[in-house]
Amino acid sequence: MSAHASKKVIFAALAGNFLIAVTKFVGAAYTNSSAMLSEAIHSMVDCGNQGLLLYGIKKAQKPADKAHPFGYGMELYFWTFVVAILIFAVGAGVSLYEGIIKVISPHPVTDVYINYIILSVAIVFEGAAWIVAYREFKRSQTHPSLLTSILKSKDPTIFTVLFEDTAAMLGLIVAMGGLFIGQWLGIPEMDGVASILIGVILAGTAVLLAYESKGLLIGEAASKAVVTAIEEIVTAQPDIVAVNEILTMHMGPHDILLNLSLDFDDTITSADVERAVTRMEQDIKARLPAIKRIFIEAQSLLDNPPRRDDFGQEPA
Repeated sequence: MSAHASKKVIFAALAGNFLIAVTKFVGAAYTNSSAMLSEAIHSMVDCGNQGLLLYGIKKAQKPADKAHPFGYGMELYFWTFVVAILIFAVGAGVSLYEGIIKVISPHPVTDVYINYIILSVAIVFEGAAWIVAYREFKRSQTHPSLLTSILKSKDPTIFTVLFEDTAAMLGLIVAMGGLFIGQWLGIPEMDGVASILIGVILAGTAVLLAYESKGLLIGEAASKAVVTAIEEIVTAQPDIVAVNEILTMHMGPHDILLNLSLDFDDTITSADVERAVTRMEQDIKARLPAIKRIFIEAQSLLDNPPRRDDFGQEPA
């Protein structure tokens, strides 16, 4: 997925969250609702998160230099991890605190119908932002299962916004449900319970996002489809006797580092090896433009016994 598509999703979410946050803060101040205040803080945290993602995209585009010869692509993964921490510490933390205080010292929510209106409008805005994120993610979906595609995705900006918007939608539904049950049954504590549940939703979202970001940050291999394509290109070369090892790592969503250990035909000259290496690099980059750097090692298969590849299979 292109950086332009990622920015489109983030800007859509940022605009929606800002408008929603302002509306929620006004509603919370007017009606004295703890759940509404939690939702307002959640929206403001989301705005800050989207700002950090945009900053991460900008930093990740810096060209490689002597200090960072493989580029700055992993900046995006780092800032995604920071977003997960903020969701957990600020969003979930404040929501849980507000909810517990409200349960311990409950007080009636005034003008509850204003809250219903605000939450309904917020659901519309959040739903629109969620649809934008979902459509962009569907375009790059590589697996029938949405969750599996998210876990295998190398672009954290899309699934981060998708996680945030999904959590926001669930939070809005919980907030409205808490207000309704509290009003219907005359239980003011339900407003606090709703705030606690919102905190739990945010905490769960943060943990899932942190887990996925951690995998990208410490270095994830390219997808099995990419590795298979590399093997097809290499084994098609007439001067290659065997593929010892294929090692890949994502330095960014669209920046893959490739290291190949190959057994060349012993009868060819060093010039033939150089030409074969050049031809392979050209073929791989033409078919897989996300591979930016390729390192090829010539090594005998006898001196380099087969090891398990990125997906736990012995190379052919």
